[in-house]
Amino acid sequence: MIRLLRDWLARRTSTQLASALAVLAALALTGSLVLTGQAVRMDQRQQAALSALDDYAAMVSKLGVETDFNPSELTAGDAAYLSAWLGAFQSGPGRDAGSLEETCRTGRGGAGVRYIRASVGKPAGLAALETAPRERLPRLGDNVWRVKLARGELCPGRTVEAVVVRRTVGSLNIIVGRVVDPTGRALGWAVLAVALTGAVILISGLAAAAFARRRLTLAITGVSQALDRAAVGDFSVRAPEVGVAPELTELTVQANRTLDRLEELLSWLRDSADQLAHDFRTPLARATARMERLAETGDPDERSRLGLEAAHDLKALSRAMNEAMALREGEAWLFEEVRLDDLAASVAELYEPLAEARGAAIAVETPDGPVAVLGVRSLLQRAAANLADNAVKFSPDGGTVTIRAFLIDGKPSLSVGDQGPGLDPRMLSDAALRTASAEAGGRESHGLGLTFVAAVLRRHGAEMTIDDAAPGTIVTAQFSR
Repeated sequence: MIRLLRDWLARRTSTQLASALAVLAALALTGSLVLTGQAVRMDQRQQAALSALDDYAAMVSKLGVETDFNPSELTAGDAAYLSAWLGAFQSGPGRDAGSLEETCRTGRGGAGVRYIRASVGKPAGLAALETAPRERLPRLGDNVWRVKLARGELCPGRTVEAVVVRRTVGSLNIIVGRVVDPTGRALGWAVLAVALTGAVILISGLAAAAFARRRLTLAITGVSQALDRAAVGDFSVRAPEVGVAPELTELTVQANRTLDRLEELLSWLRDSADQLAHDFRTPLARATARMERLAETGDPDERSRLGLEAAHDLKALSRAMNEAMALREGEAWLFEEVRLDDLAASVAELYEPLAEARGAAIAVETPDGPVAVLGVRSLLQRAAANLADNAVKFSPDGGTVTIRAFLIDGKPSLSVGDQGPGLDPRMLSDAALRTASAEAGGRESHGLGLTFVAAVLRRHGAEMTIDDAAPGTIVTAQFSR
């Protein structure tokens, strides 16, 4: 049962659940109203039964004083006497003579009803008490009955409910009762108030469900519109984060944050693609020109030289393509903590044999504590290796390549410096140099070189600067986190 209920709830929308709660609340109020009415009715019947028992005790006591009325001694005269006596008792001291009239006029209860039937003579009192439909009420006492008097039997214009005591005293069958008070004006007002409250709860619940549905629909529509626009490359639309559906604020904030991130990454990829396309032109054009010259020349030495140079250009393009593919692989989107000091040490260890073969040395400078950033380990390692490869490649004999991991104003930084020919000082402030792999001062970078490094650093929110080391060049990457 619990599993079925859980499955049913899982398939219901919030609006349906709100509507169901409103209906249940209205039904609960209706049920409480019914139970309250039954309790009040039972209390009224109990009060009528107590009054009827008092009347019965008083009547029997009075009859016992007046006469014994044994069956063998009862005569028609005695029966006539009982009829007259009952009339006198009905309107005697302590009896409300106008109660029956008031009951018939207003419908209020409390009026006494009585009936006596002897073995001889005519019965006295309200004969309908003996013939009317009745129901035994054992919870209210022995020989206590509920009698329903039809319209005209007691009152000409209304039906009446009475609680009576039916007992036999000697040869007399005595029925003594009281008219039960209706639910009353107070209960009527209570019924009306509860009914109105139930209606208000039901209507307000349904209205709240409709409003919630409308609000959720608007919020979801806003998110859908933002995602639809993003699907066609338009990131100018964002979902409303507040004021529409507070319960969806976390969702809309997360959706907008995702769209912001996607816009940032797509912008990064677009800029990187533009830079890569620009840098591919130079080796492609160079290789094309050499191949054309190779086809025109007949000098074997010239053909060999042009072939080797063209092969070198094509090999550089292959390396560039591999680095470009690294920028679009899924691993480029997964960030983790990367220790720049460990990264500097591993890159130095990787290029130390190459540096020794060229007669150069590699020095690593790191602080005592860790220098960590949040990034993609493989991309940062490729970028650092690119810088180290260029530095070793253009270091003179006896030169030193210095790889440093350090902090500047609490911000992690990594730099690679060499003692090579350096770059033209006029080019150091040129922004195009930061994203190019062109020749400068007789120096050509490896693969995509600075283009790849700049793209990786931009992906990590880092800033790259190129300075003159006098002699040589120093490239510094400063991270914001």
